[in-house]
Amino acid sequence: DAALVDSKDSIGGRLPMAVALIALTTFALLFLFTGSIVQPLRALVLNVISLAATLGVMTWIFQDGHFSSLLGFTAQPMEMSMTVLMFCIAFGLSMDYEVFVTSRIKELHDLGADNETAVTDGLGHTGRIVSAAAFLLAVSFFAFGTAKISFMQMFGLGSGLAILIDALAVRGVLVPAAMRLLGGSAWYAPGPLRRFHDRFGLSEGGPDHPAVAAEAPAKDTARV
Repeated sequence: DAALVDSKDSIGGRLPMAVALIALTTFALLFLFTGSIVQPLRALVLNVISLAATLGVMTWIFQDGHFSSLLGFTAQPMEMSMTVLMFCIAFGLSMDYEVFVTSRIKELHDLGADNETAVTDGLGHTGRIVSAAAFLLAVSFFAFGTAKISFMQMFGLGSGLAILIDALAVRGVLVPAAMRLLGGSAWYAPGPLRRFHDRFGLSEGGPDHPAVAAEAPAKDTARV
């Protein structure tokens, strides 16, 4: 009807601006955190892959009608507003996992570990925690799949699948593969941006942080 058409037009008209704002904000914050322009780009690309995979599965189920008899729904076009909401939640959670995993990798890299060791040990320390957290959260969302309302089923199953795909396939497979392929260039930033990060960058540790403490003797020696 007319209200549905107006709703889709309104969402579609503002969606590019919202996507651009999310991408720019994510890029800026991840750069301030990692000091690299490659890491934010990698994170955004992998998140797009994760969301695209989720969209494909949801289209296969709800629009093409697979498992309709099991879940008790009638195949129909996916509701745009619910899809956008689902993707926003999935993107936010995936970036949360991204920061959690990358923080450990960066910490090891700052302490002098080579890229391969930092990725291997970083994922070794965080992988189980991320997987367990994702599983628990996905189960909570899957509970919505027991509803008899199709858009609630889509929201619950879609969000749960997005979380599992991101935590297991992206964080467990694609992130280490991408970091291995990028090598040392994964931490690249132009000189001006590097100096900007050194001055204004975000850090989870203060003066007592191991990476900072390791740099202190060298700085004191340089002053002498």
